[in-house]
Amino acid sequence: MECVFGLVGDGFAVIVADTSAVHSILVHKSNEDKIMILDSHKLLGVSGEAGDRAQFTEYIQKNVHLYQFRNGIALTTAAAANFTRGELATALRKNPYFVNILLAGYDKDIGPSLYYIDYIATLHKIDKGAFGYGSYFALSLMDRHYHSGMSLAEAIDLVDKIIAEIRSRLVVAPPNFLIKIVDKDGAKEFAWRESISQA
Repeated sequence: MECVFGLVGDGFAVIVADTSAVHSILVHKSNEDKIMILDSHKLLGVSGEAGDRAQFTEYIQKNVHLYQFRNGIALTTAAAANFTRGELATALRKNPYFVNILLAGYDKDIGPSLYYIDYIATLHKIDKGAFGYGSYFALSLMDRHYHSGMSLAEAIDLVDKIIAEIRSRLVVAPPNFLIKIVDKDGAKEFAWRESISQA
């Protein structure tokens, strides 16, 4: 019952993901970080098969770093999104990865941006988006409450509303969520929303 969602605010983008590692009817852990810090100003929120998620995100991260080492400049968020989409499209015809991605970043000239990339290599630039069973509630609440130019406090309030709705409405709801943001100061962990702590 994975859930990843994100939105763009005034000078920042936020990505939220559940932290459950689940297989069949078993919960293996409840503190799995599904939001990779791609580089200093990019976040990659991913849902999908655990092996594909780990392998593909690490592959993208290392190639983004390699580009920066070779060329001396970092990829823009749009360039990283297009590279990621291209790699998914190439793999789709060989050995596909079952991963759905929200890529958030901050570029000095452009500001914050959010890209939606699904497992069949569809790429869209969006202001708000979600994947997983929680997306039914996340998208409807964002349709109702999201507006462009949201402050960080407004965005986190909306995130908390979405998490509360997922926990109350989804039959097998993930207990814990991780919130990360990216702004002019870089990508960083913002907060955890936990209802089950690790022993």
